[in-house]
Amino acid sequence: MRELADSSVHLVVTSPPYPMVGIWDDFFREESAQSYDEMHRYLYQTWKEVKRVLVPGGIACVNIGDATRTKDGIFHLYPNHSRVIESFEQLGLVTLPYVLWKKPTTKPRYRGKGAFLGSGFLPPNAYVTLDMEYILIFRKGSLRAFEPKDPQRYKSKFTKRERDEWFSQVWTVTGARQTHRGLERRVAAFPEEIPRRLIRMFSIESDLVLDPFLGSGTTLKAAMDLSRRFIGYEKLEDFSGIIRERMGQGSEKIVFQKQSVVEQVSPALAA
Repeated sequence: MRELADSSVHLVVTSPPYPMVGIWDDFFREESAQSYDEMHRYLYQTWKEVKRVLVPGGIACVNIGDATRTKDGIFHLYPNHSRVIESFEQLGLVTLPYVLWKKPTTKPRYRGKGAFLGSGFLPPNAYVTLDMEYILIFRKGSLRAFEPKDPQRYKSKFTKRERDEWFSQVWTVTGARQTHRGLERRVAAFPEEIPRRLIRMFSIESDLVLDPFLGSGTTLKAAMDLSRRFIGYEKLEDFSGIIRERMGQGSEKIVFQKQSVVEQVSPALAA
């Protein structure tokens, strides 16, 4: 992310490729990261850049789920959330209490199948459903400093009802099924409500929000709707058309620099 200066980003909201989840195998294979450890070493390079670009007191929010896979006839759980926490701890960021995102669409599983059937009601060979994902929250250093009575901060305040709901540890938000052409493989994808909440919770209007794994532009749309500046990175050039379609008239406010960078350049929000 060489286009970004040190200590220039106020908030990171992202959902990276999940190691050991089948839909991302090709992505990691292209990056010569085929083992679980190699996949997390690849992601670590992005987390290093996240630390560099965050302002003191800036927040990084990472949505990630754990994975299960049978390998060589042995069932394995791959705790992606704990590996990401370890990475950020190694980089010196402060780990804050995380959110558990409960996705109410997943059914219990039996021997790798999608639901309990027949002998699935008999113990002891079933396993607990992975119906939670993690929204990990990290801070760079101590609390972010503001001038007394900062007008932008007061303008960005949330209500008591929003505070009570958002700052509880379990969120029940239905996953969004992607309907754009070419994205059918991503089921129960990152819904807009997730970045919308995080942006309201951890940034103020005119702050710069970063998503280093932009995908179809969910975080971009939420940031623009909430009057934040935005920059994001996406390797797949095909997503640019999907992002333009998703933004509608708002696409006039974004510019695509090369195939990897999307930046909000609304004159009213420019730095």
